[in-house]
Amino acid sequence: MGLNVIDYLFLYSLLSTWLLLLMNIFLTFSGYRFYMTFLNKKIDILKEMKEFPSVSILIPAHNEEKVIDKTIRAMLSLNYPEDKLEVIVINDNSSDNTGKILEELKKSYSNRNLKIITTDKITGGKGKSNALNIGYKNSKGDYIVVYDADNTPEKLALRYLVYSITNSKELGAVIGKFRTRNKNKNFLTRFINIETLSFQWMAQAGRWKLFRLCTIPGTNFIIRRSILEKLGGWDINAIAEDTEISFRIYKMGYRIGFMPLAVTWEQEPEKLKVWFKQRTRWAKGNIYVLVKYLRNIYKEKTKSVLFDLYYFFSVYFLFLSSVILSDIIFILGLFTNIKISLSGSFFIIWILAYVLFILEVSITLTMEKGESNFKNILLVALMYFSYCQLWMIVAVKGVVLYFKDVLLGREAQWYKTERF
Repeated sequence: MGLNVIDYLFLYSLLSTWLLLLMNIFLTFSGYRFYMTFLNKKIDILKEMKEFPSVSILIPAHNEEKVIDKTIRAMLSLNYPEDKLEVIVINDNSSDNTGKILEELKKSYSNRNLKIITTDKITGGKGKSNALNIGYKNSKGDYIVVYDADNTPEKLALRYLVYSITNSKELGAVIGKFRTRNKNKNFLTRFINIETLSFQWMAQAGRWKLFRLCTIPGTNFIIRRSILEKLGGWDINAIAEDTEISFRIYKMGYRIGFMPLAVTWEQEPEKLKVWFKQRTRWAKGNIYVLVKYLRNIYKEKTKSVLFDLYYFFSVYFLFLSSVILSDIIFILGLFTNIKISLSGSFFIIWILAYVLFILEVSITLTMEKGESNFKNILLVALMYFSYCQLWMIVAVKGVVLYFKDVLLGREAQWYKTERF
């Protein structure tokens, strides 16, 4: 008796899942190698840093009254020569007290180079990319640094970013590490903390060690002004402007480096509704980038672009479709007579995949002080059945919304993440 349609779909699901799982295992161990190599490097940033180029920090802000005061004070407390640093806040069509708070800060720090740009409904409110372009065009620094409005970078973070990019001509940009400030608030923030750490040590550090690749995460990164000028700034149609500009930097022949000592702390969503909206925006934005560059993949010669296209395609299409099919087949098997006819120890294969998932995420936690503990490993075990399943819904909705926007011709809009 031959294989039926359900059998073929099951095999596709099984192979796709294991393909991504094995790729992540390689990335995890590569990330660990990067971590061990980095541990042996002794960087005394206060002594070794000799060059202090001019830097412009851009902070796009839309209705950020709850967090903007703390953020600006953190920026002005960075350990960097004051005459070489300008902080530019783009108050993008805010309707709350963001503007008033910024004006008070400007008065309090009248001796500092703090610039506030306020947009209206005509010039602003068109998304983060547009706000960044406005800030960039009004900046003077040789290097541009971007922070989200809820970020509080550690005092030496900027020095580490500048040190990294000025010591390597191959780097067009350098990203730092972001941590979850409110990680102990509830189960959701604890899951997010584990997710962000595993992403950074697996996907960022792992890809950097293997392929000299990193993707700009949207905050806590530095980019050469000369590159931004050649690129023409950020793509105003891109919601995931960070991913999109990463691809264009690759295409110019530059690398994007990872400097984990440049740390910023940010606020993550504390409510599932807020998380779902934010992550859906990310998924939709990354699909825009994927579709944009897949159109001409047959002409693409940049290996870094090709690998990252494969990586994003694996995450958003291969893995997504395989998990959905797996769940559908499982449900059909429970409530109908439709079952796979293949023989084999598939339950053992699933258990092995589950154990490997726990192993690879747990390894990434060992690279962060205070995170490798029994409580977090237990959370990792629970993530597969809860948090990871929610990501499937997010990815599906992101795909649907992307193609809906394309059909309706909608422009990119600013999606405000609720602060707490």
